[in-house]
Amino acid sequence: MPVPCRTGCGKNAMLKRPKTGDALCKDCFFWAFETEIHFTITKAELFKSGDSVAVAASGGKDSTVLAHVLKTLNQRFNYGLNLMLLSIDEGITGYRDDSLETVKQNRDDYEMPLKILSYKELYGWTMDEIVAQIGRKNNCTFCGVFRRQALDRGAAMLGVKCIATGHNADDIAETVLMNVLRGDIARLKRCTAITTGSEGTIPRVKPLKYTYEKEIVMYAHYKKLVYFSTECVFAPNAYRGHARALLKDMEKIRASCIMDIIYSGETMAVKEEVTLPSQRTCIRCNFVSSQEVCKACVLLEGLNKGLPKLGIGKSSKAKKMLEEYNAQQTNYKESLQAAAKELDDVQSKKELCLSDSKNCKSGLCKGKTKLNRNSSINSNDYTNSSNAKECCSNCSGSCERIKVNADVNNTKVNTLLEKYVINETNIAKVNGEGTLCNPSNSDDNLNNSDDEEHTHAEYIDTHIEQEDETCSASCGKLGSLNIGF
Repeated sequence: MPVPCRTGCGKNAMLKRPKTGDALCKDCFFWAFETEIHFTITKAELFKSGDSVAVAASGGKDSTVLAHVLKTLNQRFNYGLNLMLLSIDEGITGYRDDSLETVKQNRDDYEMPLKILSYKELYGWTMDEIVAQIGRKNNCTFCGVFRRQALDRGAAMLGVKCIATGHNADDIAETVLMNVLRGDIARLKRCTAITTGSEGTIPRVKPLKYTYEKEIVMYAHYKKLVYFSTECVFAPNAYRGHARALLKDMEKIRASCIMDIIYSGETMAVKEEVTLPSQRTCIRCNFVSSQEVCKACVLLEGLNKGLPKLGIGKSSKAKKMLEEYNAQQTNYKESLQAAAKELDDVQSKKELCLSDSKNCKSGLCKGKTKLNRNSSINSNDYTNSSNAKECCSNCSGSCERIKVNADVNNTKVNTLLEKYVINETNIAKVNGEGTLCNPSNSDDNLNNSDDEEHTHAEYIDTHIEQEDETCSASCGKLGSLNIGF
């Protein structure tokens, strides 16, 4: 027997809302879904008329639905927004390159301008190259940190007022669980905020904060929206996956647990004596940071110096790594200087005829038999077809200027070259080519003098080895969805 729509519209219900359990027809579901997002936007005052808004687009379900709904509400309620798409290419073969094609389709469908920035363009590294350096563990830390800063950079280029991200209720609840499990109080207070960003920075807003992931999938399905649903090839190793699995198991028992966890995170209090880091700008790249040097610059510096784990783990570990690296660099410089001096000594022994066209000083003259006893050169060191030991006092200038090879073992020189000469690739990494930071100042920033308050290790804004917030809303992955109708 057909089930009538809960709203009393006279139509038969086609689905059961995961969030409320109401049986609704398609049209009533669309209306309820869009109206709730409109209520979230107006209550939190996320936008102002005339604002330019960049929608963080990855091609996944969340960003695709966000772009569609914002365009719909902007026309329906006359928000007066100038919407555009901003996408980040992390350089993940077999994942991001395919999803960007979906983003381009969204650009055409929703008639929004699109800006694409790549990690390679901004940082000189792709995620494939980063994972090749650090392995499959902690790679989401690099990706999450770099993508957040890349969005800030893209928004600054576009000159927008804010960035709208596709973080949904499930993403926020997972983040609350992750921060509780890690004891990360600073992030716990920030992760539930619907608007983030300090004064002077471009804020980020989350219009889908109270929208369930299952409902987003159902909306995209019934609206026949084009989106990319393949999971990131590096995501299975992310710490977030454990929080997601726990949340899905809890949701089966109590559907409202997602909203309950969000409300708990919003109302959680912190003791007054607990000091939380304040947001500021990085002294290197001038983008938002909770430390003097932002996490993106620390991670990038580690990659360029061959220390990929520099920004991951305890600060004491990072300090030890830097000390070892600096000691190694000092030894390299001393060894190179010694090698250069030795090679200079070798070259100085390679002499030419020192004739000044009047007085031959080398003992290499032809013809005359008078020996120049004032010459400081030992004539036994030279060879000539004419009598090499004979010299004239008044040379005609027609000397045979023979280049003399010193008695030096060539094997030794080759060994020195092989041991001390650095190839171009290593030089590039030592000098930090392609980094955000000024290469000439990188060592100074990492190793402050004794009269400064902090060392570089104290800039690292993490105290335990951990995964940072992963892609969640931007990846378009479905996870373990069990949609009930």
